[in-house]
Amino acid sequence: MAGSRRRQWRAVVTCVLAGSLVALAGACGVVTTKEDRRAAEELADKHFPGRIKAIGARTLFPGTGGSEVTFAVADDRDAVVRLRVDADKGTCDGKDCAGVLTEAVARGRSDAAAFRTLRDAFDACGYEVIALGPTGTPPYVVAELTNATVERVLAGIGGCVQRWVTASGADSPLGKAKASYVNVVSPAVAGKRSRGKGSWPTMMRLTRSDLLGSLTKHAYYSASYDIADGQVDTAGRARAVRPFKESQAFGKTVQDAVREELRATYPNVVMSTYQWVWRLEPGRIDRQTGYLLFCPEPGERGRCDNSDDAVLVTADEHGNPVGKIRIVHDVREGTGALRLPPY
Repeated sequence: MAGSRRRQWRAVVTCVLAGSLVALAGACGVVTTKEDRRAAEELADKHFPGRIKAIGARTLFPGTGGSEVTFAVADDRDAVVRLRVDADKGTCDGKDCAGVLTEAVARGRSDAAAFRTLRDAFDACGYEVIALGPTGTPPYVVAELTNATVERVLAGIGGCVQRWVTASGADSPLGKAKASYVNVVSPAVAGKRSRGKGSWPTMMRLTRSDLLGSLTKHAYYSASYDIADGQVDTAGRARAVRPFKESQAFGKTVQDAVREELRATYPNVVMSTYQWVWRLEPGRIDRQTGYLLFCPEPGERGRCDNSDDAVLVTADEHGNPVGKIRIVHDVREGTGALRLPPY
């Protein structure tokens, strides 16, 4: 039986390498991640001999079937190649495997080159990139933000973004972008992050879900920088990003407090669950400003839907309002999009 199974597997590999679109389930039975990886390795040996090496695989079942096989690139320590292969069907992402692998190698090299442009720009102004979003952006850097340092740090990171935009070139996606974002984590959180293996390609090591999870399970800051014609507004703006439970607690505190204040004018007021983006006040990390929506009277089933009224409020880091609230009317286009005034 074992010999028969091996013969069936060889038939699968032959079809994969030939780019066959024929469903092979009847010939081979259920194909495992190990067999998907073997098919990918033989495909790589045929089309990129000695240039890429499989270093991992994970199942894609039940989402799409097959496996994602990860390769390192021999002459590029930063690049990672990801190939979605289904040996049972003899396809990669539902297409001919040879063409998909060629595209994946080119994309891996291109992403690595873009990362080096990013890394060099931030290294030059003193900020190490310790993680990247799943698509390669935004970068995560390390800095301690306090009331005394926040403006200086944001401006310093903004200088890095300008270097990054300039080095990327006017015709690059970043050069044509209207804004860029950088996530800022504290040294304490960064020091406890999941670092992965040093032998892994950089683009694999810095985009791992467990690394990002170890950073985002704590509060951090997201800094945004407007870009116009390749010039960055280096002052930037920032917001606090909290884990789910902390965010819910913040939201409940500020909504409860604002509701009580609004009742003096609107006794039957109902608050919407919607919250606008909260931004740090200039020079402060303990003051944040954002919008809450409300309805002067309850709507259907006592809820507040499609509110046309909002409150601009500044709160401390726990959600307690600081100073006066400002009511803004006519903030929605009919029952459609919000058009909240900038702040």
